[in-house]
Amino acid sequence: MLQAGRRAAPRLRLSLPAQLIAVEKAHTCILLNLSRTGAQVAILDAMRLGEGAILRCGIINHFAIVTRSEFGLNALEFDEPLTDAVVLETRRYHENFEERERRALLETARKWATGDTDDRNV
Repeated sequence: MLQAGRRAAPRLRLSLPAQLIAVEKAHTCILLNLSRTGAQVAILDAMRLGEGAILRCGIINHFAIVTRSEFGLNALEFDEPLTDAVVLETRRYHENFEERERRALLETARKWATGDTDDRNV
């Protein structure tokens, strides 16, 4: 039996770009936390309580229902729980994402500083 105020599964805190694909629109969002049973996303567009959407982020491509929507935050409950392997792989993706983004930013800055451009035919 679950206690009131307790989560059904532990949450993994994240900050990853994601998409929520609903019937009417594909929403760009930020995946803030993830568990086997659900997720929380920050999104600019309002979603309706009970609305279904597919959450896409890294290897996640899973159907969920909006269970709470307030102040740009939406709580999602998955129709089928994620496997532990998917949650762990998403954690690895998050850890590597930050490093990949940092490297890409440094490479862009290096190219700008050295005048290196991809427009060699101009």
